[in-house]
Amino acid sequence: MQLFYNSEITANTQQFTFDKIESKHIVRVLRKKESDKIFITNGFGYLFTSEIINANAKKCLVKIINVEHKKKLWNYYLHIAIAPTKLNDRFEWFLEKATEIGIDEITPIICEHSERKVVKPERMKKIIHSAAKQSLKFHFPKLNNSVTFNQFIKSDFDGQLFIAHCEETDKKLLKSALKPSTKITILIGPEGDFSTKEIQQSLEHKFIPVSLGQSRLRTETAGIVAVHSVAFINE
Repeated sequence: MQLFYNSEITANTQQFTFDKIESKHIVRVLRKKESDKIFITNGFGYLFTSEIINANAKKCLVKIINVEHKKKLWNYYLHIAIAPTKLNDRFEWFLEKATEIGIDEITPIICEHSERKVVKPERMKKIIHSAAKQSLKFHFPKLNNSVTFNQFIKSDFDGQLFIAHCEETDKKLLKSALKPSTKITILIGPEGDFSTKEIQQSLEHKFIPVSLGQSRLRTETAGIVAVHSVAFINE
C-alpha cells in the first residue's frame, strides 16, 4: 500500500482534488489512471480508499469509496520533549525514526545549554508526515511549537514523568521505571545536558530522573532509546 496524506479530508468528504505536486506524482510517476485506487489518511486515524475519476497531472480528482477508522497500533501515549540538536539532520533523523517506531507528541524545548535556539516547524512536519506515510501510520504525531524549558516545565502534566540527564545522581533505569499502557512524558536535554537549575525544576514538578544506560548518548540517540524503551515495554 502506498499512502497519501491530507489533513483536510474528513469522514464526510466525497471527492478530493490533489495539489499539483501530488497529482504529478500520482499520474506521471506512479502512472495511475482512471478507476485506480488511491489510499489516503488525514493523520487522525482514518484510512480513505478512493478511486481516480480524473487522472489529471495538475488536478488529480478522486472520489472516496470507503472510510475506515483504524485503531492506533500502540496502547500508550508518549510525549517526548527534546532539545533541538545543533545540526538539523540529526534532529530530523530523530523525528523520522521516532515516528516510525511510534510516538504521539513531540515538543522541541530550548534549554540553557541549547546550541540551537530556532527551529523550522514546517520542515519538521514534512519529515514526520513522510515517515508516517512510509511506515503506514494512520495516527500522526502532534508536533508542538518550540518553547523554553521554563515554559514547558510549568505545563499541566499527568501520567508518568521522566527526565533523562547525565549528572551523577540517584537515577532509575528508564526501562525498569516504565509502566505499560499509560501516558508518559520524557525530557531529553541538549548535548551539554540540562543545567543543574533545570534538573532541580523538573524534580519540583514531580519528574523522576532516569538513566538510558551506561553510555553517554547524543541527544537524538537518547530520544530514540527512550522511544524504543517505551515501545518495548508495551509489546
